[in-house]
Amino acid sequence: MLPALDAGGVEKGTIEVGRELVARGHRSIVISDGGRMLDQLLATGSEHLCWPVGEKRLSTIKWIWKVRRYLREQKPDILHLRSRLPAWIGYRAWKGLPENDRPHLVTTVHGFYTVGRYSAVMTKGERVIAVSNSVKDYILNNYTEVNPEVIRVIHRGVDIEKYPHGFKPSSEWMQRWDNECPQLQGRFVITLPARITRWKGQEDFVSIIGGLKSRGLPVAGLIVGEPHARKQAFADELKTKIKEAGLVEDIIFTGHRGDIREIMSISNVVLSLSKDPEAFGRTTIEALSLGVPVAGYEHGGVAEQLSEVYPQGLIQLGNVGEMINCLEKWYIEGAPAVPDEHPFTTMRMLDSTFGVYQELLAL
Repeated sequence: MLPALDAGGVEKGTIEVGRELVARGHRSIVISDGGRMLDQLLATGSEHLCWPVGEKRLSTIKWIWKVRRYLREQKPDILHLRSRLPAWIGYRAWKGLPENDRPHLVTTVHGFYTVGRYSAVMTKGERVIAVSNSVKDYILNNYTEVNPEVIRVIHRGVDIEKYPHGFKPSSEWMQRWDNECPQLQGRFVITLPARITRWKGQEDFVSIIGGLKSRGLPVAGLIVGEPHARKQAFADELKTKIKEAGLVEDIIFTGHRGDIREIMSISNVVLSLSKDPEAFGRTTIEALSLGVPVAGYEHGGVAEQLSEVYPQGLIQLGNVGEMINCLEKWYIEGAPAVPDEHPFTTMRMLDSTFGVYQELLAL
């Protein structure tokens, strides 16, 4: 259960688990309000109930009884809750069933939620999956009633077949890209793939591109992502800052893209500049898997990935000057090579997730 299937790591992970469940001969049912990734979910064999269990309105409470009735009828082995409001609906539905008729309950803590009773539902599972060690620490530090023995750290993963080391886009894609962004020719391309919101670090990105340009480097910056409808004011503010800095010709907004793999693969460097820690930070490992150097602030899940795979890219949180120095060095001397193997794979994630399911079914 999750709110919708529009975009993001939770949604992508849901599709990956559903696809593998079906491939292994199981039945996968997703409850959400649909979205632009729904066709992808259905194409991989999962079933879908278009129920708005993530709508923040009082009437959403009615879905507790509908979900409970569905659980009673279908008798699934596992109920996996992935987001707070749907988790409350699912948890209340589950709790209202006789103990012998309940599926096993799994929750995944995908982020550093605001601490409180509302978020505590994500720790109610018989097994609680944390997407990084940082998230595990968050759970133990803020929800002391949680038994540490029910927590399982399962890092998110990247499909190494989809993101192979040394990947090159097709010639047709390259031709379209060159026509779309001719100003990138011959420039050192630095990409920030992130939703446009203040905590993702786009303001630091502008300062970094400006700092490198002032040192005479032929840089170009790509901001790959779009603002939430309610965050448009920040996007406008950001564009004003770019204009005032004289960087209009040096920073490109691509908007939402379905070809982020290709864009990262033609980038010289990919950045992670989140001001608050990322619970995992999937684009970091996607870029590294492609063999593209990544520099990122040293906290949260991104720090865990870089420490394991590419420690040369670790930058002190918020230290724009250190980031500029690092990128200048990489431009002049060449960035260190990215290893062609890493442990953060989708298959490892899926095997570990199914291990949790099997662990519960064996009780």
